[in-house]
Amino acid sequence: MTLSSRVSLASALALLLTASIASADGHSENGIPRSARPEGARVYFITPTDGEKTSSPVVVRFGLEGMGVAPAGVEKKDTGHHHLVIDAELPPANLPVPKSDHYRHFGGGQTETTLELEPGTHTLQLILGDHLHIPHDPPIVSERITITVD
Repeated sequence: MTLSSRVSLASALALLLTASIASADGHSENGIPRSARPEGARVYFITPTDGEKTSSPVVVRFGLEGMGVAPAGVEKKDTGHHHLVIDAELPPANLPVPKSDHYRHFGGGQTETTLELEPGTHTLQLILGDHLHIPHDPPIVSERITITVD
């Protein structure tokens, strides 16, 4: 097992421990606490736009309205951080957003990234996560956009 795998496993175990402690408070059906969604909050793409034809690398800029951006691990009311879903469905709303090539985390509070994408059609969608990478209740998600990379 690599060091990276051990760190990921340790993080997952810590989250499960936190979830089992939180379940006594009844925060959600699986015991994982969820942050409330502020009224009027929304997340959206500044660039690219739906239907855009572009070339790689693709600069993706995230927009957020009605909330603030805070890094993962920083628990502050009405804040969150971005997760970018690439060519995949939204993850379950009551669990931490997975981390893979299809689910990119921006836990440092970043509001843009540059993606190397293969030529073809791709879908992009944003979902905001709280300090534990868990979507708000209800989730704050963008429209799913489709781009074509030449």
